[in-house]
Amino acid sequence: MLAIIGGTGLTQLANLDITHRQVARTPYGEPSGALTFGNINNHQVIFLARHGYGHTIPPHKVNYLANIWALKQHGANRIVSVASVGGIHPALIPGTLVIPDQIIDYTHGRKSTYFDGEERTVKHIDFTEPYAADLRKRIMLAADNAGLSYVAQGVYACVQGPRLETVAEINRLERDGATMVGMTGMPEACLARELEADYAAIGVVSNYAAGRGTNQTAINPEEIHTTLATAMGNVRQLLEQIVTLHDDA
Repeated sequence: MLAIIGGTGLTQLANLDITHRQVARTPYGEPSGALTFGNINNHQVIFLARHGYGHTIPPHKVNYLANIWALKQHGANRIVSVASVGGIHPALIPGTLVIPDQIIDYTHGRKSTYFDGEERTVKHIDFTEPYAADLRKRIMLAADNAGLSYVAQGVYACVQGPRLETVAEINRLERDGATMVGMTGMPEACLARELEADYAAIGVVSNYAAGRGTNQTAINPEEIHTTLATAMGNVRQLLEQIVTLHDDA
């Protein structure tokens, strides 16, 4: 089954025909909310709002372990993450969809493994390619089928949040090779790998990063909301195509 994790701007799916919601219990506590089961164009999916359905959970407080565990426990073998990002690279203008292929983790203090207790042997996962190649290809094929433009590669810098970054911090991320910045990509990606669930991300560029484009001196939150409201319409079209390709696998 395909699971969709919605980030900022995607706390619900208007095109999801909901069949039921289920409160999930995990060894790691409660996930961000009840799992929402339903169908998109007659294809079954699970949906979870990363920040809660009222968007009340900040990035550093998300229970990533519980979220990924609950989705896997309820049958998700592929997970598509939708996340808003700030565009660092000049090509990543607001409204752009980008399918990252690499990630750099700048977070701290987040529990990032299921294998840190005495009852479990340490597990060293291969994280050379952090996103599942096949799932990335399916997302891009789905975008082609939907007639949506996108950027096919990118390096996602995952920062702690919830504040946005300084110009100096964005300059540092760019020197490190990052092309976009977000707050939720880790530890989601590595936790999914530990549970052997394919994981890939759709980055929705909500704004230019600090010191880039029109945001040379400040970032306007209202512009972010306006951009996301428009871009999420494209994301919903994309998801309709992705679920079809998933069922055809």
